[in-house]
Amino acid sequence: MRERTNRRDSIKRLAGLGAGYFVAPLTTYAQEAPTDSSRPLITSGVASGDVTSDGGILWSRCDRPARMLIEVSTSRQFDDVKRIVGPDAMSSKDCTAKVRLRGFAPGTRLHYRVRFEEFAGRRRRSEWAEGSMLTAPQTSKDVTFVWSGDTAGQGFGIDPDRGGMRTYQTMLDHKPDFMVHSGDACYADGPFPSRIELDDGSIWSNIVTEGTSKVAESLEEFRANHRYNLMDRHVRRFNAETPVIAQWDDHETVNNWYPGEFLNGDDRYRTKSVSMLAARAKQAFLEYSPIRTVADGRQRLHRVVNYGPMLDLFFLDLRSFRGRNSTNRQSELGDATQFLGRHQLSWLKSGLKQSKATWKVICSDMPIGLVVGDGNHFENAANGDDGPPLGRELELASLFQFVKQEQIQNLVWITADVHYAASHYYDPNLASFKDFLPFWEFVSGPLHAGTFGPNKLDNTFGPQVKFTSVTSELKPNRPPSEGLQFFGKVRIEKETQVMTVEHYNRNGNKLWGVELEPSASA
Repeated sequence: MRERTNRRDSIKRLAGLGAGYFVAPLTTYAQEAPTDSSRPLITSGVASGDVTSDGGILWSRCDRPARMLIEVSTSRQFDDVKRIVGPDAMSSKDCTAKVRLRGFAPGTRLHYRVRFEEFAGRRRRSEWAEGSMLTAPQTSKDVTFVWSGDTAGQGFGIDPDRGGMRTYQTMLDHKPDFMVHSGDACYADGPFPSRIELDDGSIWSNIVTEGTSKVAESLEEFRANHRYNLMDRHVRRFNAETPVIAQWDDHETVNNWYPGEFLNGDDRYRTKSVSMLAARAKQAFLEYSPIRTVADGRQRLHRVVNYGPMLDLFFLDLRSFRGRNSTNRQSELGDATQFLGRHQLSWLKSGLKQSKATWKVICSDMPIGLVVGDGNHFENAANGDDGPPLGRELELASLFQFVKQEQIQNLVWITADVHYAASHYYDPNLASFKDFLPFWEFVSGPLHAGTFGPNKLDNTFGPQVKFTSVTSELKPNRPPSEGLQFFGKVRIEKETQVMTVEHYNRNGNKLWGVELEPSASA
């Protein structure tokens, strides 16, 4: 469809400018080096994520192989410190390290600081890098979180003269308990030109690094795209003060990808196997994300985060198990219709049935009813025919039927991907397929990328537009400097358990909101 095609064309045009890129020194925007440059240096700040009632995941990166050392306290002054010898930051993981914090009280603000120590010689240590995180509650309390997606897309990287990735600071001003990053954490298929001429004649001037001067193919190039975003001061500050619970979508690898795809028609890539690219992209994503490993040791990206008695968050992975993009008109479930995939669909049904939380929030990397094309095929589940479920819609129909059969109440979807914000109410009375309970879906983004939209809605599941942040008159690929960058905010009130969902723009202006009453039968 037009919106996806324009984004793909934009990426290819920018890639073609690669030979003329200006490579700026990293020190122009990265953390300043200590006076004694022989000491280890924390290059990308600190971050936390995948919070639990007794801790969470803590992450950082050193400029060389070294051992991670952590101090944690419930006091900002670091009284009563708990000291932890963390893992080794090794070259095999790009000198990143993460550790799971355990044994702390629920609903507690933890203040932490991280440093790295050399293995040998004088065993020099880096300076401390500090941050904080809030552990999940075990009893009912007010909960606030934000969500969005799409960071550094369409060639719009860090322009210091325009303030960098300012939406992260605006989100931080709301003091959320945590953030859900809904995917496209970087754009590994979208290199950064040194200059982009905007429609008003002004110049967008990117900081450019060697590792982001072409589409990512090697593991090091995928890593470079994650490191790039961490050069931004707003991103680093946000990460230091707010746990980020992350999922991936397509641009961490390549636009609209699916397992088994070959990029035979894309001259930018020497590595044609998308499965090979995705394996490298996943390794880099996991190295740079504070994501915990599941109990069996395998690193799945679909997982549930239990956040007290009022909230369970189910994180989907709509990339790893999907079939190839097609005309999406199959009439029976099979390999070609896989979207979540059989295992993940079964896991989600089981988890929703077992959940005792008041609100079940499904964190999806793609919307449900918005039509997202991939040439003559379809990237999303929606196929645009407005009729009974076909193709990938069959998996969603199966899920929605199950939710109705089990009377699972208070289900809400949040997502990003389409580079604008919207609120959709799915009404079985107005749908072609009617065997489901009504529910809401909230879309946000981009955080720092080109703005597009709105997309066409497919009526199979009866989505009704209650809010959209852009109109059909919008010229595609609007730069972040125009202010059309969006995030969503969710608040659950302790006493009433009412969920309030609001949309904001980069300047912090509230655009729309709704209060959702929990079902009495939940």
